[in-house]
Amino acid sequence: MRSIRSDIIASFRERGVRCTSQRYAILEYLLRHPTHPTADEIYRAINRTDPRASLATVYKALHALAEAGLIREVRVGCGAVRFEANTARHHHFVCERCGRMEDLDWFDIPRLPEKAAAGRRKLLGYELILHGLCAHCA
Repeated sequence: MRSIRSDIIASFRERGVRCTSQRYAILEYLLRHPTHPTADEIYRAINRTDPRASLATVYKALHALAEAGLIREVRVGCGAVRFEANTARHHHFVCERCGRMEDLDWFDIPRLPEKAAAGRRKLLGYELILHGLCAHCA
């Protein structure tokens, strides 16, 4: 059985991304904490154990990891961008009371490509973000 460390290092190699200590720490944090944190939350978390990363370094590392397809940026309205290590197709649920974001299994929406492609638009992909109250807040 492979360790999370060897999986992370292999992921960097497969994508041709340099494995810096900050990039490693960020990806490890996102894999261990699937809570969709913001860049600032990631910065604070990884600096508890290794205070060498600046906020600018964290932003640059997040951008590099997203460009390589190792993580995803999740944009919810006008709020802060959140990040996750789950790169498989899925939707999201956001609790309007506590702000918690949860992954939802992927499901297709019948005929959406036809409807969205009306006029001059061409649909390249989609992801739903559902809003409501989570089980804890309901």
